Amino acid sequence: MSDQQAGQPAFRQMWPTTFMQVQLPGAEGANAALIELIEEMDDKASDLTTDYLAGNFFKHEHPAANWLKQCTDRAIRDYAKESGIDYELDYSVQAWPNVNRFGDYHNLHNHPHSWLSGTYYVQVPERPRDLHTRSDLNPGAISFYDPRPQANMLSIKGDGQVDPEYRLLPRPGMLLLWPAFVHHLVHPNLSDDKRISVSFNVVLKWRDTYLP
Repeated sequence: MSDQQAGQPAFRQMWPTTFMQVQLPGAEGANAALIELIEEMDDKASDLTTDYLAGNFFKHEHPAANWLKQCTDRAIRDYAKESGIDYELDYSVQAWPNVNRFGDYHNLHNHPHSWLSGTYYVQVPERPRDLHTRSDLNPGAISFYDPRPQANMLSIKGDGQVDPEYRLLPRPGMLLLWPAFVHHLVHPNLSDDKRISVSFNVVLKWRDTYLP
C-alpha cells in the first residue's frame, strides 16, 4: 500500500468462498457403467441415498468407481492449489450414490466435520414432466447460499457481493466442489427419469502443520 498514489482507491476481496466446477473428460463412457452399478446397488438397498455412512462408494472395486475416485482426488488437489495451500494434506473421502426419483429432493443443509463437499453428476433428466404448475420452479437444480449471516440485508441491484443464492442446473459429467460449511439444497426432480449422482465429503486427518 505504500506505493499507492494519493486519491487512487485500493480494492481487496475479503472472505472469498471458492467454488469449483469441472467437466470430467471421459465421462460419457464412465457414466454408462456408473448408472448400471448404482442402479444395481439401489435395487439391493432401499435407503442407499439416505444412509450415506453405511459404506464408501469409493472403496468399491468397480473400475468406474475407481475412475471417479481418481478424478475426485485430482479435483481436490486442484482446489487446494487454487486456495493457496502449498503443503501436503492428509485426508479421506467418504462417498455415496444418490438416486432421486420423481419428487425427490434434498432439504437445506451443510456437511459438518468435513473440509470440502462435492457432487458428481452421472445422469441428469433433460425434461421435467409437464405439470401445468408454477413457472418459478427449478427442477433438478442445486442452490448454494451465502454463508455470511444477513449479508444481503442492504442489497441493491447489480451488487454481486450480496446475491444470496447461486443456482446451477448440472449436466452429466460435471463435478462440483465447495467448502463443506456452505448451505445448499437440491430442488425436486420433476422428471419421470432418475437423477443419479455421487456425493462425497473430504475429511482432513489432523496435523499440527495445518495451524495458521
